[in-house]
Amino acid sequence: MRQIVLDTETTGLEVSQGHRIIEIGCVELVNRKLTGNHYHQYINPEREVDQGAIEVHGITNEFLADKPLFAVIAREFFDFVRGADLVIHNASFDIGFLDAELKRLDGGFAPLAEVCGVTDTLAMARSRHPGQRNTLDALCTRYDVDNSQRDLHGALLDAEILADVYLAMTGGQTALQLSESSGESEGRAPAESIVRLPGTRKALPVIKASPEELAAHEAQLQAIAASSGGKVLWRGDNEPA
Repeated sequence: MRQIVLDTETTGLEVSQGHRIIEIGCVELVNRKLTGNHYHQYINPEREVDQGAIEVHGITNEFLADKPLFAVIAREFFDFVRGADLVIHNASFDIGFLDAELKRLDGGFAPLAEVCGVTDTLAMARSRHPGQRNTLDALCTRYDVDNSQRDLHGALLDAEILADVYLAMTGGQTALQLSESSGESEGRAPAESIVRLPGTRKALPVIKASPEELAAHEAQLQAIAASSGGKVLWRGDNEPA
């Protein structure tokens, strides 16, 4: 089963007002595993980006000036997604923009829903969590998905985060790999190991205890050992300290 988790960034919110796509990000899942295969492209929209949109995604008109037009990348993008199930958060927004871009061309491109399946994770989340916030950030919090690098929206990063959220929503654990000895609860989907795209996560800092903190810790352990007559499990020998 091939799925493409997809996100776009645009010049504004309304395709009916002539707004255009400026970034496409896709990551590939095969049998619910990230393959590392992805598609990412910035696009010159041939119009100005609204200031409100720039404040959301940080992509400026100057940055896009030398990027290819959608017409140049259309065939490559279409061939990448064709035949897959597209997993999109608020699918009507992205599909509406993509179909509008394809319709402008003379390449005989069919609407995406005719050549792809479409799974809308926003509709899925609203069904599962009625009355709650179901933004991508809210779902990251709900399903314990790391979005620490998401200071601004970006299509490729958001697609990767959405892949984690989608797997968690549909029964797969994305952050925890169960050991063989731990067993699995009845009805629980097997743990899924995520292979992340290179360079999309910062290394977590390692903060070591200072000599003073280590000394205070040891003093606390000694006090606990003394109060229990020296029979403490962490020493491993049950001998008095």
